[in-house]
Amino acid sequence: MSRWLSFAGQFRLAVLTILVVGMLIIGSWVGQEIEASVVRHTAAVTALYVDSIVTPQLQSLLRQPLLVQSDSAALDRLLVRTSLGQRIVAFKVWVPEGTVLYSPDRALIGRSFDIGDRLTRALNGEVVAGFSDLRAPENEYERERWSRLLEVYVPIRDEGGGRVFAVAEFYQLPDALDREVAAARLRSWVVVVAATGIMYALLSGLVGSANGTIAGQQAALRQQVVELSQLLEQNQHLHERVRRAGESTTTLNERALLRISADLHDGPAQDLALALLRLDQLEERCATGDLVGDDFAAVREAMYEALAEIRAISTGLRLPELTRVSLAEVVERAVRDHERRGNPPIEVEVAGLPAQAPVPVKIAVFRTLQEALANASRHGGGLDVRARIWAEAEGLCLQVSDRGPGFVPEGISTAEHLGLAGMRERAELLGGSFQVESAPGQGTTVRAAWPLTRSRAA
Repeated sequence: MSRWLSFAGQFRLAVLTILVVGMLIIGSWVGQEIEASVVRHTAAVTALYVDSIVTPQLQSLLRQPLLVQSDSAALDRLLVRTSLGQRIVAFKVWVPEGTVLYSPDRALIGRSFDIGDRLTRALNGEVVAGFSDLRAPENEYERERWSRLLEVYVPIRDEGGGRVFAVAEFYQLPDALDREVAAARLRSWVVVVAATGIMYALLSGLVGSANGTIAGQQAALRQQVVELSQLLEQNQHLHERVRRAGESTTTLNERALLRISADLHDGPAQDLALALLRLDQLEERCATGDLVGDDFAAVREAMYEALAEIRAISTGLRLPELTRVSLAEVVERAVRDHERRGNPPIEVEVAGLPAQAPVPVKIAVFRTLQEALANASRHGGGLDVRARIWAEAEGLCLQVSDRGPGFVPEGISTAEHLGLAGMRERAELLGGSFQVESAPGQGTTVRAAWPLTRSRAA
């Protein structure tokens, strides 16, 4: 049902169902109360007639067990000449033993029957009224003429002491009573239906107003969600662009370093080599004096040292081919280059590395490990230098530690520690992270992490 109806429609349907059920219950209860009230009113009126007219005719029963002829005749006239007699169709007088002392049907006089609930209550002093289907044995006379009558039991009391010594039973046609009850019920149903309709209209109006407010708020929330989704998508695009820019920057930096290395090798290094060759030739021509020879030797030695330095710088700037090698081989090359420069062996732990990774990540790992090992040897004295690299989730983690003198990371400046700034930049440009933990006298630990997933656009 909720697929076809809105929340307001479902609420209206539920309210209508509840109100209709409540209306039926209340209407039925009110109808029953009206009928009971009319019956009680009729019984009360009948009791007044009995107290004023019938009771004096039956006082002789206190002195004798049966009615005398004059009392029976007076009762017969009661059924004909009084206003009460015009409304009743049958009349009986009972004594406590369940014996009929008077009835228009003379065959019932003197007969005893089982005492029913209504007669018992009347003998206890209660006026009892109700509709009868005339199935009782004492209703043979009435059953032959009518199918349903209003039955009223009125206790007959002693005028002196108020003791109940007999019960008068009256039977009335229910037609007028039924019409009165039906009219009262109709009026009550009209009131109940009108009240139910008004309540439903008020509740529907409130629900419609609330539903309009809720719908407006939902529309505003949906609009905000759409705007936030668009902003999130834009942020994701910007993040991807930053990552791609970082990857491109890393690659371009290495190409620039490669170009500088080639320029140093092909330019100044070649010129220095040519100069050394010419100095050798000049030395042979000017070998006559010791002083000139010593000068030429000093110049040649200085130029040899400059050439070696330029070649060393060129070699350091040149990045090895990393495209086709695995991450483990990248780590091995960085450690081997570090040890080749005369540094002590490094303890390296490699765990769970993938076979391949994006080239920018390989470059960043190589350069970061190279710089971290260099810093550990230069500033940490090379004391217990250890390196560890492993993969977790979708990221790659690198850690280099030493037991050197340490320092306060918050107190360093970028100008003094270009290596740390470069490592941080390499990590963050590729969407990773960089962290330095150090304290005076407690060594230094450098951690870096990079994501291994690479965007399709990159």
